[in-house]
Amino acid sequence: MNKMLRKLKKLKKSKKAYRVIYYIINIFYLVTLVLFIKNILSLKGIETFIRVIVIIFFILYFFIYSFWNLLNLLRRKYKGLIITSIITLLFIIVFSVSSYYINFVYSNINGMKEKNEVIYNSYLIVLSDKTFNKDSVIGIIDKDIDKDNYDLAQKLIKEKKLYNKVEYYNDYIKLIDDLYKGVIDAAIVPGNYENLVKNEVGFENIDSDVKKVFEYSEKKKNEDLDLVSNKDFNEPLTFLFLGVDSEGDGLNASSSFNGDTLMLMSINPKTLNAILLSIPRDTYVPIACNKNNYAKINSSAGFGTSCVISTINNLMGINIDYYVKINFKGVVDLVEAVEGIDVFVEAPTYTPNKYKGKVCEQNSDRQFGNKLVCMEPGLQTLNGEQALAYARCRHMYIGSDLDRVRHQQQVVEALANKALHFSSIKDLQNILTAVSKNISTNMDTDTMLSGYNVLKNVVGSKLSGTDGLNISKATLETYSLNVYVPQSGRNTSAQGYYLSSLNDIKHAFNVVLEKEKDEMVKTFSFSVNETYELYSPGKGKRTEKSGELLPSFVGKTVDEAKEFCNQYNISLNVKYVDPESEFYNKSVNVGLIGNQSVHKDVLVNSISELTVYIVNSKVEEKSNNSTDDNKDNDLKSDEDIIKDMLN
Repeated sequence: MNKMLRKLKKLKKSKKAYRVIYYIINIFYLVTLVLFIKNILSLKGIETFIRVIVIIFFILYFFIYSFWNLLNLLRRKYKGLIITSIITLLFIIVFSVSSYYINFVYSNINGMKEKNEVIYNSYLIVLSDKTFNKDSVIGIIDKDIDKDNYDLAQKLIKEKKLYNKVEYYNDYIKLIDDLYKGVIDAAIVPGNYENLVKNEVGFENIDSDVKKVFEYSEKKKNEDLDLVSNKDFNEPLTFLFLGVDSEGDGLNASSSFNGDTLMLMSINPKTLNAILLSIPRDTYVPIACNKNNYAKINSSAGFGTSCVISTINNLMGINIDYYVKINFKGVVDLVEAVEGIDVFVEAPTYTPNKYKGKVCEQNSDRQFGNKLVCMEPGLQTLNGEQALAYARCRHMYIGSDLDRVRHQQQVVEALANKALHFSSIKDLQNILTAVSKNISTNMDTDTMLSGYNVLKNVVGSKLSGTDGLNISKATLETYSLNVYVPQSGRNTSAQGYYLSSLNDIKHAFNVVLEKEKDEMVKTFSFSVNETYELYSPGKGKRTEKSGELLPSFVGKTVDEAKEFCNQYNISLNVKYVDPESEFYNKSVNVGLIGNQSVHKDVLVNSISELTVYIVNSKVEEKSNNSTDDNKDNDLKSDEDIIKDMLN
């Protein structure tokens, strides 16, 4: 005890200024070190060994500095204290700056996670030139089709005390169609109702054709967060990128995605190989959450993310690990953050001379006129507005949506490549800020951080002069289907696909995911007279259509119907009908098919049974002569009739 007291007295005899420096440096070092360790520990999976060594080193340094300079104060040797304090001050600055940037990166990455709660909206709408009153008939979707909107509709009715007659529907297209036709006067629809129907003929301007009368909103648990995978970037992963229709900059809890942009990507972190497929929005497939009824794939977006994922899983035969929602309006921010992207702009093919050969599209606020964004064809450095306009443009190309899909791939690939070549910390900050504001995902922060090693390998490959991430772009070959939809009672213009193309794409995905082995090419030929293109999985393969349409058998023979049904394994029932039957067709000859139980143009895949009705006999019509005789009799007098009878 006495020895300790003597040392304290000795310490007090040292110069006060140096003691203050010693205490302040110790306090600041300890505080900033704790913050630094806290932040560096948050970077799970990133250079773990180096992080541990760094932490141990700086903790040991703290004890060495404290003990060594305590001795210096006791010995009154201030030179060593000054030198080590300057070094320690530099460490404090390093800790502070590092903590700031680590926290910045972590908070931005953490900000990409989907929110725990989202706002669900439901609207009661009427046609713009109509009014709503107590006699108006309301249409509502059935709870078996969309339980969330059904529940919100019931709450809206209760809150607004509506006692109107209600009609229930099992299809949104039919619901809106009946609203337009006046069969119902109002409809209760979900917040994303425009996205559900605006791609159908007649509903393109639904945003201006209808108006909202009542609204009901409710904050609920985000069920998309239940779609969780336990995989990280240490093994092959599959992502689904979803285009979000957000009115302003950035994403918010009530933003809905329209299903027009569906990109599927698998990546192998070991081989740095990836494959990207843009699925055309009009691809006609069974919708998983709608009793596997066939519809355009973008309609699955109306039922939520889980429905889209299940539908694509069924189509592709693979499991999607994570989804990423992208606000395409935010492409403007992202491209500006990387100071432009280099894209080969395709020349317009549908209206090449409309804008003097330029490619033009509405701006990010959907404005036309003098707000149009135009660009020259060819290799161009596009700014944010131009990149978004090019990614949206489809009306100037013969391929329409198929060409737009390709443009989106070009923009995404160019943006990814440019983002990996940031030249300063400031550039990285701008990129992270733009990404965090315009992207949300169901990946947790640790999973996102596990992508560091992939990013490091990609950047390393780029710096060494080799390709970084080798992205193969797949092409799903499609064909037109003007299909009749029984649920809505109308035809829709959709896209079928070729099974040979889909199977080739499936194989390419499975190769990247290491589920299948790539087939080695054993022969090769070359000719200077031929043009060669990079291999694109699925491209050019056009055999085995995904579905055919049911033809009309009216006026045809039973044998023709049998031949078709045998080809597609459809059970055929034959019934003979007389004029009294509702299925009788007087315009068809006896012995031919006059009617059929399934509407023509229905997808054959959805039919298991067909009944045809054969005209059994013709209606006996009275001759014109008999009719004329009757007319003459009506004109004769009673006397003349008696004379005729006597004669």
